[in-house]
Amino acid sequence: MSRIHPASALKERVHHQVEDVHAPPSVLTVWKRSSMSFQGTDGFTVFDDRGILSFRVDNYSRKSCCVRGGLVLMDGAGRALLTLKPQMLSLQDQWNAYRGEHGYGKNPKSSRVFTMKSGSNLFGSRNKSEAAEVFMGGPSSNNTPDFRIEGCFGRRNCKIRDRSGELVATVSRKRVNNSVLLENDVFSLVVQPGFDLELIMGFVMVLDRISGKRFTPILCS
Repeated sequence: MSRIHPASALKERVHHQVEDVHAPPSVLTVWKRSSMSFQGTDGFTVFDDRGILSFRVDNYSRKSCCVRGGLVLMDGAGRALLTLKPQMLSLQDQWNAYRGEHGYGKNPKSSRVFTMKSGSNLFGSRNKSEAAEVFMGGPSSNNTPDFRIEGCFGRRNCKIRDRSGELVATVSRKRVNNSVLLENDVFSLVVQPGFDLELIMGFVMVLDRISGKRFTPILCS
């Protein structure tokens, strides 16, 4: 395929959260390919709008539902940011995110960053406008999600909104120009200022795992 970014794409950068709410949105290009090109692996390579490597997810397989050690989101330098694990005996397609490389420790609830649940329920139906719900730190007693994902991630057409309905981020097909769209393995992730890029990328990783899958309870962690 044609180059999606200039040669500077392989430069490292340290990820930081945008704090200036008046800044422009962060535009990331997500390549649905591991930077490690071993056969049978999957992953992501993510560039910012200058073509600098921002995030990577390397070397995991889809052949088994059990993701031993979890999926690890790294920054461009290879430092682990988040570990994502499927929920054991989940009644929905549910994943949990933990800070760092090794996932949860002795107290998984206290170290959990977020939980994402698919829009499917026990009877296999789905709210067509809602792909998933996100609970920061895990589901609470009032069961109100902190973020909602609308649309279809598989078609690279979805929006992430906070609990007030404010737009947080969008996923869309990567456009080269007014007439040319790239295939689904390269897409744009636009994150509004003030939101944590690594957190939103963690949402994308889980969406990739649950998107388009027929619901079955997950029996592994």
